[in-house]
Amino acid sequence: MKFLFTFLLLMIFVSGCSHSDNSRNEHSGQDAAGDPVIADATTDNGTNATAQLLAYPETRRGDAVDEYFGTRVPDPYRWLEDDMSDETAAWVQAQNRVTNHYLDQIPFREQIRQRLTDDWNYERLSAPTRYGEHYYFSRNDGLQNHSVIYRSAEPGGEAEIFLDPNTFSEDGTTSLASLSFTRDGSLAAYMISEGGSDWRKAIVLDTRTMEQIGDTLVDIKFSGISWHGNDGFYYSSYESPDGSQLSAMTDQHKLYYHRIGTPQSGDRLVFGGAETPRRYIYGSISEDQRYLIIGAAVSTSGNELYIRDLNDETGRLKTVIGNFDNEHQVIHTDGDRLFIHTNLHAPNYRVVEADIQNPTPENWVDVIPETDHVLNASSAGGYLFANYLIDVQTRIKQFDLQGGLVREVELPSIGTAGGFSAREADTTLYYTFTSFTYPATIYKYDIREGSSERYWTPGIDFDPEAYVTEQVFYESKDGTRIPMFITYKKGLERDGTNPTYLYAYGGFNVSLRPSFSVTRMVWLEKGGIYAQPNIRGGGEYGESWHNAGRRKNRQNVFDDFIAAAGFLVDNGYTSHDRLAIAGGSNGGLLVGAVMTQRPELAAVAFPAVGVLDMLRYHTFTAGAGWAFDYGTADENEEMFRYLLGYSPVHNVREGVTYPSTMITTADHDDRVVPAHSHKFAAELQSKHAGDNPVLIRIETRAGHGAGRTTESIISEWADRYAFAWFTMGIDPFTD
Repeated sequence: MKFLFTFLLLMIFVSGCSHSDNSRNEHSGQDAAGDPVIADATTDNGTNATAQLLAYPETRRGDAVDEYFGTRVPDPYRWLEDDMSDETAAWVQAQNRVTNHYLDQIPFREQIRQRLTDDWNYERLSAPTRYGEHYYFSRNDGLQNHSVIYRSAEPGGEAEIFLDPNTFSEDGTTSLASLSFTRDGSLAAYMISEGGSDWRKAIVLDTRTMEQIGDTLVDIKFSGISWHGNDGFYYSSYESPDGSQLSAMTDQHKLYYHRIGTPQSGDRLVFGGAETPRRYIYGSISEDQRYLIIGAAVSTSGNELYIRDLNDETGRLKTVIGNFDNEHQVIHTDGDRLFIHTNLHAPNYRVVEADIQNPTPENWVDVIPETDHVLNASSAGGYLFANYLIDVQTRIKQFDLQGGLVREVELPSIGTAGGFSAREADTTLYYTFTSFTYPATIYKYDIREGSSERYWTPGIDFDPEAYVTEQVFYESKDGTRIPMFITYKKGLERDGTNPTYLYAYGGFNVSLRPSFSVTRMVWLEKGGIYAQPNIRGGGEYGESWHNAGRRKNRQNVFDDFIAAAGFLVDNGYTSHDRLAIAGGSNGGLLVGAVMTQRPELAAVAFPAVGVLDMLRYHTFTAGAGWAFDYGTADENEEMFRYLLGYSPVHNVREGVTYPSTMITTADHDDRVVPAHSHKFAAELQSKHAGDNPVLIRIETRAGHGAGRTTESIISEWADRYAFAWFTMGIDPFTD
């Protein structure tokens, strides 16, 4: 089973763009209802637009000061970190009133929302997976808030509803986070998320009677559920923190075993706690039910690996890897043989075989050696599948368990393929293929014969032949060659007038791959360009690419993004006043840093759920685990000064004209707490010059991005696109 550390900081897509200065006709103020007045103005090119003359809510400046290595750093908006205070709640409400009033006056906003709703209204399925007598899959009829879990006797056969997350809450803010079955399919455990939080509750069902077994388990976080027979399962949890559950530090992860029908208070601690304190712990049972596999880490990169042979009556836990220097995960077992995907002595990863009697690295034997391309690996039907990333495009190879090449899997086109996993006894698997103009399509693959057939195609009203995707390579500031995908409508002229949506991530070894998004359709249809550079800090070219963008190399990430914008402008795709820069989570940091370093680069900026206070990020929830990528301000003076040099909250300058900005966050984000975004908005609203609006859109009853309702997602994308086009002086429905 895959180790879940990369799950800890997922990317959320968001975009932004700034515009040229508008001439102001009158001062900002408020109307009789207390809403901000927005006055008409004319842009430099003569098109009608609306100047952003806003009266922002007053944000109290406090007197908090921190001292780092003799340097005093004021933190005037420290009080906004208290998500439980009435003052913070009132500030959030006031900011949302300003943002909503501004967006309400954009004349084509509802047209965008309706177009997005129409585009979204198509059936979506997941690949089927067999458990016991049934095949389970998810289906969304188009506009349902959450996909429904169905089951059928055969793939594609008549199906019945098994679990409908749309019934979990009246407002749709409770979502299905995961679903795990016993091998025989007679029991299932599903986890729910309330309000988008990373905290989970687990419920066990008898799949025949659909009756709940035992109590609901609580306080589960960053965890899967792994069954051992039908008796119980393993899961991971933190102690419920003192104070706010949404912002207080969660530091010691613990792996527990829960026996079905017994109270959670009696669950057995398996690993973690005071004896072996770790921030992240994950336990899984091998498919043959013989091994308990434990991964443990103190950061989001590098993990220990332990194995317990459940046939061994002594219950000994064997150490395979006893340090955090590299990444390792067991992808398959075959008797005494363990197959491990690792980057130990292989920055691009390899698959090795270990014997349970002597499982440590000096005894490993290569099964799939490292190559020049990044390798991900999985198992299905008694074979190993190697998923190579070659210039950010997928290539799949099938190997036997001795490492012999069986075949290269023929894919439909250039793009991204995933899902090459199945049980050892299975003869077929279902994989998904997608690209920027290729909606996610499911294929059925015969594991022994190597043949693919299309299983399901989405019935979406989209003509891929009307669009072009090209991959270009450009030079960053230090001469490094960076790849970038650019998608646009055929016939587009490179005259510098095209609104362009530039999105990147750049961190935590995460690779941005080609994929289709229904949210982009309206942007592309209306003449927009979507650009996605694969900047350093990600995993597109292995650990060396990741290392080139972390800690004191972080500036490379920002330089790569700035160079991508320069390439688009220099080659006529767009201009600075038609450019939107975008990123979420770690990508929100990217946007915040770039817009404070180069405020003239883009027209609009959309930093989403961003890590924006680099001096204090590690004091909230699981943030200390990100230190491998960022470093911390208190580890040494050199690191403090480096972080202070780019921390977005600390680098907003008085009197500078910043892009039109819409910051997005959520009140239940307990991964990157909303205080980051709150403080950044307060600094920008207080200091920036000119008429460009600085808004913060704070979603309520939502978290870092997962589990949101369809309605809330559509609303946010409508607001982003409306804000981008409007502040660029573009009406996409008349221009």
